[in-house]
Parts: sequence; C-alpha cells; structure tokens
Amino acid sequence: MTEDTDSVLEKREAERDRVLDCILPHVMFDGWSRKTLRHGAEDAGISIAELDRLFPAGVTDCIGHFLDRADRDMVQAFQSRNPSGMKIRERIGTAVRIRLEQAAPHKEAVRRTLAYLAIPGHGGIGTRSLYKTVDAIWKAAGDTATDYNFYTKRGLLAAVYSATVLFWLNDTSEDYAETWAFLDRRIQNVMQIPKLSGRLKEAGEKLKNPFEALKSCAPKRRSPFAGAR
Repeated sequence: MTEDTDSVLEKREAERDRVLDCILPHVMFDGWSRKTLRHGAEDAGISIAELDRLFPAGVTDCIGHFLDRADRDMVQAFQSRNPSGMKIRERIGTAVRIRLEQAAPHKEAVRRTLAYLAIPGHGGIGTRSLYKTVDAIWKAAGDTATDYNFYTKRGLLAAVYSATVLFWLNDTSEDYAETWAFLDRRIQNVMQIPKLSGRLKEAGEKLKNPFEALKSCAPKRRSPFAGAR
C-alpha cells in the first residue's frame, strides 16, 4: 500500500468518525435507522450520496464503525497507561474499564445498539464485534497464545465483558463503582487470570471454533460487544 493510498484511507476514516459523531446524538433518541443516518448527514453538512459512500452498507456499516472505533480508542488509551507495569489481571480489567468509560457519553446509543442487534438477522455483526473487542483486549494485554488458550481466553472474556456491559447499562452508582466491583469479581471468579486453570483447559478441549464459543457466551443477541461489544 502506497503512502498516497494510506493518506486517502486515513482521511476517509477521519471523515467517517466525524459523520458518526453527528449521527450518534440522533441514535440516542431515535435508535438506528436510515432516517437517523440522514439526520446525522444533514448535521455533518454532507449529501446522502456522500453518506452512502462513507457507509455503503448503511446502518450496519455505521454500527460496525461505531464499535470498531471504540476498540481503537480503547487500545490507544490503554497503551498510555504503562500496561507493562501491570499484572495480566490488571491489564484486562483496565482495558474493559477504559472501554466502558469511553462509552459513557454515548450510553444510550450503546443501549440502542443492543436493541438493534436483538432484531432477528442482526446478531451476526454483534458476535463478530464482540470477538474483535475481546481479541483487541487480549492482544493489548500482551497475549501471545497460539494453542487452545487463544480461543478459550477470548471465549471466557466474552462472557465477562458481555455481562459487565449489561450490568453497566443499568448501573446508577456514583462513578459506576458497582460496575467496577462487578467486573473485578467476574475476572476473579470466571477468568482465573493469570493462572488459567484446569477448568480453562477442559473448556479448550471442547471448543470447536471462536464463533461457537461467542454464541454460547453472549447473552442471546443482546450485546454488541455481544459481540463485543
């Protein structure tokens, strides 16, 4: 890929980010729809043709970009926290916490995303996005596993992450203190990081592929990150 091509792609991603920021306020009130995207395009000062060029698959493309950007921002923020000085358990907990803290300004949009993904036929993007999120977290945490641990780590984290997102959506405690306590308990009791126990190995032996794992771990198409959301 040439430098010119990289520059074009970077500009396109920056424009997608800008337009997404104009769309999200409408999602908070009206959910994900073609009408919502049109309102966002109007606010961004672009034509419908330009909107379609930026998000060819419409709503699903825009949701995918919303979740992908959240992963990208999470990794960037996580890397600035000097993760090399943390234990692996701290790295995982910190990355998940960053992801949700960054999503807080768009909490209602996250809720609306879950509602959209709960519609029959929309679950695939949620499952893929959850896998991408937990994979990004493990890689940022320094995971280099290539054996059964690769998928079992991601499958177990998918369960932890999905449950934490759902808890967070209904948490009214100050600074989400109850969510962070919930997350810590889930990591302690379910993940068993860093000493992946015999329970993890047993799960790995039964695991067929990452997508099957995610389907069993995710809460019945209710999470974007569910999917990972």
